[in-house]
Amino acid sequence: MDELITATFFAILAAGFFVGVVVGLTGMGGGALMTPALIFLGVGEAATVVTADLTAAAVYKTGGAVVHHKEGSPNLSLAKWLIIGSVPMALLGPYLVSWFTEPEELDATLKLCIGFALLLAALTYALRLYINLRRVRSGGPTGDENPKVRPVPTLLVGALGGLLVGITSVGSGSVIMIALLMLYPGLSAVRLVGTDLVQAVPLVLAAAISNIALHGLDWGILIPLLIGSVPGTILGSKIAPKVPQSIIRRGIVVVLTMSGVALLDKAGWAPLGAGDDDTHPMLIAAVGVVMVVLVPLIWGLLRRGQGLPMFGAPTVAQLEDPSYRPGIVGMKRDDSPQADRPAP
Repeated sequence: MDELITATFFAILAAGFFVGVVVGLTGMGGGALMTPALIFLGVGEAATVVTADLTAAAVYKTGGAVVHHKEGSPNLSLAKWLIIGSVPMALLGPYLVSWFTEPEELDATLKLCIGFALLLAALTYALRLYINLRRVRSGGPTGDENPKVRPVPTLLVGALGGLLVGITSVGSGSVIMIALLMLYPGLSAVRLVGTDLVQAVPLVLAAAISNIALHGLDWGILIPLLIGSVPGTILGSKIAPKVPQSIIRRGIVVVLTMSGVALLDKAGWAPLGAGDDDTHPMLIAAVGVVMVVLVPLIWGLLRRGQGLPMFGAPTVAQLEDPSYRPGIVGMKRDDSPQADRPAP
């Protein structure tokens, strides 16, 4: 017992709690935040961290899926095709990496994969905002409870997501969701989240089983991770209505980008070149500064491309609110009864 309760134990518990709060606040995928946090804490090699994170995710995602299933929100037909594609690839992914990577290069290879996956996760969040912006401006579909399922592309999305999650633990709550949004733009928000949670349970479980069989499971990481993340997620969910989520989510995009670059740097990716677990702190800090400055500017230019002012309504929070239905007068939302009347 004394070997378990160490300074590292409390560091993992704190990281789990903090990430759990953020996940509860925003609903953004825990793997994209937890995996790099544990790697930077130095609690174990990348394979060990990925395995523990996937195992923890299999526990708390099951609870979320049960809640959504009781509410009747998931589209089970859509989830079925995602699962058919994702589970085999989640089982196969870790073995593919081990087959084509020398044992001494495995840690660096996984850090490279996780780094690119984090950059992809950050990009998918930005893409989701842009899709929502275009939907709001065009008056496109705002809710379709039962869209016609497209089996082949849905299965391919599941396969790609399963491969990504099996190798990196990143993607079950970010990459797959944006792919669903692009395939089924009329899928209502509650259906989208419910479907993603239901398909994520067997996906993450399969990925966890495959990684455990290949790398083993470090209980010294898993136990504090669960102890911290579960109450953190509950707390985040309770305080979410009182917290400006749009600012937090934009901050997460910056953190994901910086973490992705830092992991590529630690792995010795040629364009960055540090390697041997070293990084260039000034480079990573510069990436963060550039993101803070450029992201609002780029977002403003995208808004102008849709005929909106660079800043103002619809805000990021409004774009992420499934109940937001703007009546636009000039460039502002009009909530008056006349806004809902059809044009003559």
